[in-house]
Amino acid sequence: MERRALHSFLLVISIFAFADAGSIGVNYGRIANNLPSAVKVVQLLKSQGIERVKVFDTDPAVLKALGESGIKVTVDLPNELLISAAKRQSFANTWVQKNVADYFPATKIEAIAVGNEVFVDPHNTTLSLVPALKNIHKALVKYNLHSHIKVSSPVALSALQSSYPSSAGSFRQELIEPVFKPMLEFLRQTGSYLMVNAYPFFAYEANSDVISLDYALFRENPGVVDAGNGLRYFNLFDAQIDAVFAAMSALKYNDIKMVVTETGWPSKGDENEIGASVANAAAYNGNLVRRILTGGGTPLRPKADLVVFLFALFNENKKPGPSSERNYGLFYPSEEKVYNIPFTVEGLKNYRDIQSPVTGGVRVSTPVTRGGSVSPSSSGQTWCVANGETGKEKLQAALDYACGEGQADCHPIQPGATCYDPNTLEAHASFAFNSYYQKKGRVIGTCDFQGAAYVVTQAPRFGKCEFPTGY
Repeated sequence: MERRALHSFLLVISIFAFADAGSIGVNYGRIANNLPSAVKVVQLLKSQGIERVKVFDTDPAVLKALGESGIKVTVDLPNELLISAAKRQSFANTWVQKNVADYFPATKIEAIAVGNEVFVDPHNTTLSLVPALKNIHKALVKYNLHSHIKVSSPVALSALQSSYPSSAGSFRQELIEPVFKPMLEFLRQTGSYLMVNAYPFFAYEANSDVISLDYALFRENPGVVDAGNGLRYFNLFDAQIDAVFAAMSALKYNDIKMVVTETGWPSKGDENEIGASVANAAAYNGNLVRRILTGGGTPLRPKADLVVFLFALFNENKKPGPSSERNYGLFYPSEEKVYNIPFTVEGLKNYRDIQSPVTGGVRVSTPVTRGGSVSPSSSGQTWCVANGETGKEKLQAALDYACGEGQADCHPIQPGATCYDPNTLEAHASFAFNSYYQKKGRVIGTCDFQGAAYVVTQAPRFGKCEFPTGY
C-alpha cells in the first residue's frame, strides 16, 4: 500500500492567535419539499454564528425572515430573467424596487448575483449578461443603493480555457471580447468583485488517478510546484482560485477582487462518484473553514482575504442529477448536522480539542458495524472505526498499512487473542485504525486511511473487545 502523509501542518496553525482574515458564508438552496421554515432557518444560521448567506432567488418569506437578523445577504436574479433585465431598464428598475429596495436596509442585502453560471445555461443568455449587470446597477443608482450593494455574476470554472498550471489560467477565447473584458471593466468601475464557483471535488473525481486526495482535502502533502511562476501549491482550492486570478491578470485586471460564491463536497454519491463521502466532505469543508479563517490569501495573492460561501446549507431532496447533487448539505432538513465543523473563529479555536479536524467529528449515532454495539462517551473522547462501505479491498489494504508501516498495536486481533472475535475484516480494521489514531494523539489526518475510516464520538465495542482510548 502506498504510504500516505497523515500528519498535518494545519494543527500547528491552530496554536497561534487568530487574526482578522477571510469570511465564511453559506448557500441556502431550497430545491426540496422537507425543509424547515425560513424563520427557523434564520435561527439556525444565527445559532451557528453564520453571518453571510446567499440565496438563489428573492423569495419574500426568506427576505422577511432575514430582516433585522444582522445576516448579510446575497440575492439572485435568475437566469430566466436575464434577457428582460438586459433589454428593458424599466424591468430592471421594477425588479430592484420589489426585490431589493423594499427590504433594505432591514434585510442587509450586500450583493446581487445577476444570473448563475450563465455561460453553461442551455438557454443561451451569455450575451445578455453584461447589459443586465449594467441595468441592475443603474436601478440601484436610481434608488441610491449603489454604494451599499455590489452587482456581479457567479462564473463556473468551465469558463476557463486553461486552469493548469495555475499560472497558465486563461478565460475561454470566445468569451473574452464579448463578455469578460466588458464585465471586468464594469466590476472595476463599480468597485465590485468577480463571483466564482469552485469545486475541487469535480477535478478530483475526474482525475483521482493523478490528483492526491490529501491535496484536494487540505491535508499535509508535498505540494505541487507551478513551473510557470515557481510557486508551490499545497491544496487544489488555492490552485483553482489562482488560475482565475491569472486569467484576470492576463487581461490586465489584477485589481479585481474575488468572492467564492460556491464551493463544497458531497457527503454521498453514486458508485462512480469517486471521493463522495461523509468523511471527505467533513474534511474538505472543515479544513477549508480553517484555511479561510486563518487567512493568508493564496500563493499568487497572499494578501487576498477571501469570502467563501459553502454549498450548501441543507441536503435538497428534489435536486436533479446524480446522488451527490442531493447530498452537499451541512445540515439535514431536521436541522441536525451531517457532520460537525465550525463556522467562526471562536469555534475554530476549540475545533482541535473536541473533534477530529479531518472528519470534522463525523456525526454517527450508531457506527456501521457488523456484530458491534456502542456505548456513549461522557468524556469528549473520540475513536476511529472502519468505513464498511469502502469495500473489502480498500479496507484490507488500509489494515495492512496500519498493522505494518503504521505500527498500530495489532496483537489483540491475532488468532486466539482478546479481540480476534468477531473475526471480521471490519472489526479487525476498526481496532487497528483506532490503535493508530490513539497512538498518534488523535491529530488531524490520522483517522482517514484514504476514506476507509472515520471518527465517532461513541466507544465502539465488538463482542467483548474494548477499544483503547490512549497510549
